[in-house]
Amino acid sequence: MYRISRPICAGLCGMIKFATKSCQPKLFLIFVTAGAMSACAIMKPAEVSGPRAGGPPYPVILTEQSQRRESSVIAFKRINPHEGDPSAAYLQPVTATVKSLPGNLATPLYLPKIGSGTEMNEEETRESLRRFISDWRTLIGADPATLSLVERIDQKDGTKVAKYEQRPFRYPLRGDYGKLEIHFTPDRRLLDVSSSCIPDAERLQAALAAVVPHANSEDMITRLRAKGITYTDSAGKQQHYQLSANSEITTSELVIYALPTGANTLEFHLAWEVALKNAPVSYVYIDAIEDEIIATR
Repeated sequence: MYRISRPICAGLCGMIKFATKSCQPKLFLIFVTAGAMSACAIMKPAEVSGPRAGGPPYPVILTEQSQRRESSVIAFKRINPHEGDPSAAYLQPVTATVKSLPGNLATPLYLPKIGSGTEMNEEETRESLRRFISDWRTLIGADPATLSLVERIDQKDGTKVAKYEQRPFRYPLRGDYGKLEIHFTPDRRLLDVSSSCIPDAERLQAALAAVVPHANSEDMITRLRAKGITYTDSAGKQQHYQLSANSEITTSELVIYALPTGANTLEFHLAWEVALKNAPVSYVYIDAIEDEIIATR
């Protein structure tokens, strides 16, 4: 059922009076029909499910996509044709990014060769890694432009490790996602690749951009001191800690926290990351919309 607003009703009444006074039935019918059509065009029907609560849908959710997983399976079989379905052993849940490489590849995999020397120097190694990430984009699950090299390690056994962080959002990404690690030998042979990067990050960022925190940093810290911290200790037991005068809050900033909520779902929360000193946990993550602790570490 439609409701017609007062201005439209007034307009209709005016047209009816004019047509009636002019004693032209056809003109009367045309005016009434046109007015009714205008009302229908302006006023939308009520939503069947009722009005949505204020604000955009929250938290922002990423679910496993069969098409995405199929693409990763195809890409994986190109590098290891003899492997069956790699989903369980070698692909991550939800993101379908590469979890690890098989330890017994029939044909070794190598980073692209850069330079003319037997071993690549550091600059050549980084360029080789950049090209490798572009080539393996499907299995890594991230736009190369959103990946930043945060650590390059030469191990004691002579092998090398490159660690990257994905930075696709306006705020830093936290949780056990958005990380890429590549393990290789000096002669470019790949030993392992592991990615927990977030695919389809552009769509998620568009949804997260509409989310606005309900409290500022000062309000959040005041409530945290009053309510204390509930966390799970190393033994798996839930504990409560009331901040004392010695508990120092060193920093607080807004982040995007990726929280797994099932085998096939990730939730992305806008959260305050609070760094603590002299407390049983180093970081507390408080949902900036729902005002509750969603994680500690």
